[in-house]
Amino acid sequence: MTTETQGSDAILARMMALHPKIIDLTLDRMWRLLARLGHPERDLPPVIHIAGTNGKGSTQAMIRAGLEQAGHRVHAYTSPHLARFHERIRLAGTLIEEDHLTAVLDECRRVNGDDNITYFEITTCAALLAFARTPADYTLLEVGLGGRLDATNVVEQPRLTVITPVSIDHQQYLGETLAEIAGEKAGILKRGVPCIVARQDDGAMEVIEKIAARLSAPLIAHGQHWHVGREHGRLVFQDETGLLDLPPPILAGPHQFDNAGTALAALRYLGVDAAACEAAVTDAQWPARMQRLSHGPLVDLAGGAPIWLDGGHNPAAGAAVAATLATMPGPKLHVICGMLNTKDVAGFLRPIAPHTARLYAVDIPGETNTLPAETTRAAAEQCGISATTASTVAQAIRDIVATDAEARILICGSLYLAGRILSDNG
Repeated sequence: MTTETQGSDAILARMMALHPKIIDLTLDRMWRLLARLGHPERDLPPVIHIAGTNGKGSTQAMIRAGLEQAGHRVHAYTSPHLARFHERIRLAGTLIEEDHLTAVLDECRRVNGDDNITYFEITTCAALLAFARTPADYTLLEVGLGGRLDATNVVEQPRLTVITPVSIDHQQYLGETLAEIAGEKAGILKRGVPCIVARQDDGAMEVIEKIAARLSAPLIAHGQHWHVGREHGRLVFQDETGLLDLPPPILAGPHQFDNAGTALAALRYLGVDAAACEAAVTDAQWPARMQRLSHGPLVDLAGGAPIWLDGGHNPAAGAAVAATLATMPGPKLHVICGMLNTKDVAGFLRPIAPHTARLYAVDIPGETNTLPAETTRAAAEQCGISATTASTVAQAIRDIVATDAEARILICGSLYLAGRILSDNG
């Protein structure tokens, strides 16, 4: 670890011990600390608040790319980070500097004192403090978990809300049914504030519409107010303003056409021009979403075998990965998979089974909640996938290239695993 990053890392390590539970959904602790800090959430540049199960990060990245092409300065908050915490906080287009991050983290820690607060809550307060003190034109806030009781849900009057596709995930916190989860996601809706709604299952859409009606929050919904599709390899978007014929999204996978549609609907509502809309789909960057690794020790270890990295970790993400693999002609992939013990492993693996030559199950390095590799292996075999375990990702790559001269490799199953790969692979 370099000396220049020890300041924030040391503070973040102490913050991990501030509350006995990693996740404890309530807004009481947020309101208490924000009040002591002078309510920075009231002084933010216009907020676009984004919730949903899948596609939040990609959609946010596209909205940011479009707004920045239009000349706007944009704050952005996302979680979790992949390699460094600094990735979570982007100030007016630039990742937060170490000195600035250390200062706002330390201020929040001092003001909070010994009171209980979760790691995500106190770091969200630090982000809001930094956003309030740095001039910008927009603030993009991505929900951490759920919506209604998420730490980001403290802005009384956002400029716009966005709900990406809702599916089953985090049942232990958000509810067992799609309707219950949709209700939690729709908790970001605010009275009179328009909401962009992505393609949804009927059950989720019914809940969102009911909550929106109660709050008189206008919905700008896929299939009703805007449409997106793929024609001759290009992205075609249509709303009441007119038609956009754009290049395909730079982010890989058929699902990114839907994410792009959601971002474009938001950008059109905000009034940007066609050039900014094109930049949204062609300039967006979002690591660990079917990302082709181009350099580093793992790439060297693989020889000429291509390696892709994806952080998806729930059944909907598995389906999205499978749809992407279906568009990539060539032999089946060797999959290296590590997951958390809170996830539906079989639900994630089942869609990718037809595209998998063999699966190598690994533990996520340094993660206390990793699913044991042996459990992942057993789940894979139950899905009809030939599977084994490997001590490390590097060992799995060695085994793959030693047995298959035409190997293609996908590392997947967790953003935490993806983060370790990006960090260790340079």
